[in-house]
Amino acid sequence: MKLKKDSSEQKLRGAYYTPLQLANAMVELFDFNSIRTVLEPSCGDGVFLDSLSHYGLIDRIDSLTAVEIDPSEAEKVKEAYQDHNNVHVLREDFLKYYGQVLGRNQYDLILGNPPYIRYQYLTEEQRELQSRILTSHGMKANKLINAWVAFLVACVQLLSDTGKIAFVIPAEILQVAYAEDLRLFLSENLARITLITFEQLVFPDIEQEVVVFIGERGKEEKGIRIVEMNNLDDFANLDLMQNGFQKIQHVKEKWTKYFVNAAEMELIQQIRADSRFAKFLDYGLINVGITTGNNSYFSITEDVCKKYDLDDVTLPLIGRSSHAHGITFTEDDWAANKASGKRARLVAFPESVPFDDYPIEHKEYIKLGEDQGDNKGYKCSIRDRWYIVPSIWIADAFFLRRNNFYPKFVLNKCNAVSTDTMHRMKFYLGIDPEAVLLAYYNSISFAFTEICGRSYGGGVLEILPGEMGSILLPKINGIDPEQRSKLLQRVDKIVRADENIEEALDIVDQEVIVDLLGIDAEWCNICRTIWKKLQRRRLSRG
Repeated sequence: MKLKKDSSEQKLRGAYYTPLQLANAMVELFDFNSIRTVLEPSCGDGVFLDSLSHYGLIDRIDSLTAVEIDPSEAEKVKEAYQDHNNVHVLREDFLKYYGQVLGRNQYDLILGNPPYIRYQYLTEEQRELQSRILTSHGMKANKLINAWVAFLVACVQLLSDTGKIAFVIPAEILQVAYAEDLRLFLSENLARITLITFEQLVFPDIEQEVVVFIGERGKEEKGIRIVEMNNLDDFANLDLMQNGFQKIQHVKEKWTKYFVNAAEMELIQQIRADSRFAKFLDYGLINVGITTGNNSYFSITEDVCKKYDLDDVTLPLIGRSSHAHGITFTEDDWAANKASGKRARLVAFPESVPFDDYPIEHKEYIKLGEDQGDNKGYKCSIRDRWYIVPSIWIADAFFLRRNNFYPKFVLNKCNAVSTDTMHRMKFYLGIDPEAVLLAYYNSISFAFTEICGRSYGGGVLEILPGEMGSILLPKINGIDPEQRSKLLQRVDKIVRADENIEEALDIVDQEVIVDLLGIDAEWCNICRTIWKKLQRRRLSRG
């Protein structure tokens, strides 16, 4: 866990200790009648040993090995359990220990809260050990990988044929791209996977959402299940037997999709295989918005524009969600943003003109940026001319990167540009932009938006370009242009009035999905449930 306080002292070791309440709850999940050997790969202050001792389980175990890299912590735990001949506390780096015992030692149960150490804080030796562990199991090793990933992979390899593992790990395992290989590895090496998640960020001072990961080896594959709790107190009423497994897909896709039930998952797979739907990426090029390197300098108001006479070197800008009033961005929208004092222009100094030929007012604005240090940020500093923003092109449409209730997909009607707070889309030749626009605002596409995106603390839904590209849209190219225009006007009116977006979904679901395409209305109902379920889950963290 990453704590807000003392992070500078702890990030080198990634040592954030498990609350005793959670350690006790995790120990209680297992039947110790068949457990003879136990490993704690990063024992810290010994909280899992304390839990085993509390329940009188230590003396029922043949051998308990606790590994800890910190000398003082290892010594404390060793001293506390010196009277137990079956407890072996090792002052060692677990990544080294794994290499020493692989193929020799196996464990019936592995418990722990592995260290959350970012790649840049690992020693060169640890980086090499981590890389070796990952690549030896067909996984990529890169600078995005956190130490807990290598711990989890190594520990799975140390399980006995019926061994079990329970780890406290970041919830990002469910969704982040760098854990793709890990998800595939776990699905292929474990017969059963249980993820216990929490509606609330339950631990004091924790920035990072965590889950309890439980993996079980076995001959018969059962699949995966996700158990949602409100907080740690819900462990008192937990009955895992009441939560059935879903068949797990041996792919790298996000596990957030397993928050839906088996019937909902079956429909998701059915829609993915249905030729009446296509992905966003089938309609055009999707890219991040313009990376200015300093939005506060390059995004300007009308007052700044007039003061430095920048009108002829600026472009209309849709800079953030508050700039997008409806499902189209028009000249009137841009005029309203300018009049209200929004940063509605992007400064785009011409590269073809030498600096000496710039008007005096433009030189003054560049000097202002240098006086303020706006040129010192990394992305600005590496440019030949820091004040010239690269990769400026006019998009056909925009898609909000970070969202609250739902993402807006907006057609560009006034040759505007966007910063990297939005993704930009250029349609392929022959694609009808308005057909794609209408195709997004329905329950099925909204459900896939939540499935493809990722949620973070604070209730934010973030969608990266590749994830946007995977969202499914119904193919509606054959719709009557007049009907399409009327439907878009009705949807736009709802969005501009900030009314309940479900009213727009109701319209498109019925008149496009059901009436036009002949798709069963129950598909829309189920997908609406999926969308709202996943939306509620992330918003509960807001």
